[in-house]
Amino acid sequence: MEYKDYYKSLGVSKGASADDIRKAFRKLAREYHPDVSGNKPGAEDKFKEINEAYEVIGDPDKRQKYDSLGSNWQQGGGFRPPPGWQGRGAGRSHPDFDLGGTGFSDFFEQFFSGERGHSPFGGGRQRQARGNDVQADLMVTLEEVVSGSVRSITVKDRGGSGAPRPFKVKIPKGVVDGQKLRLAGKGEMGHGGSRAGDLFLIVRYARHPDFKVKKWEPSI
Repeated sequence: MEYKDYYKSLGVSKGASADDIRKAFRKLAREYHPDVSGNKPGAEDKFKEINEAYEVIGDPDKRQKYDSLGSNWQQGGGFRPPPGWQGRGAGRSHPDFDLGGTGFSDFFEQFFSGERGHSPFGGGRQRQARGNDVQADLMVTLEEVVSGSVRSITVKDRGGSGAPRPFKVKIPKGVVDGQKLRLAGKGEMGHGGSRAGDLFLIVRYARHPDFKVKKWEPSI
């Protein structure tokens, strides 16, 4: 798994203040945001990269966990976290899966994201009954929230056949941050002819350089 240097992605030092990180993100987001980048080559990937970086080091708790990688910071490809790091509250991962098209890298998905789910059946029946559910995050722009969209997703089960399984995800108009989208049969493949588990995608609003989403509360 490739290590992601989020400070480098935003062009700030490891000791940067929260305000410096926010300013760096806004500057880059204005340059690469879909509304202004047009058809600039690589703009979409760059926008996803800086959003992912800000999602982590722009959040005090996630930044602390990320910084705790210590000496492993300088490692490149083939990154492995220090022993016990995942037990520091980063959430359980799903290391046997690659999920392309969610807007987040494999590094983010394994250490800062959702978790590998479980079959509703317990004990020895689980593998015989169905495959495990898988949970991951889905980055959604505010434009997609307003208009809706269809996103291409690829799920690759590294623990199984390894063959990529491409499919489409419909992002409904007005989707809410934190909303869970269920894709039946797109999780872990079943065993011995049993059915596959489900894939649950948790919607995360991509950060916008100029706007913040405010939860609407009805007046009484």
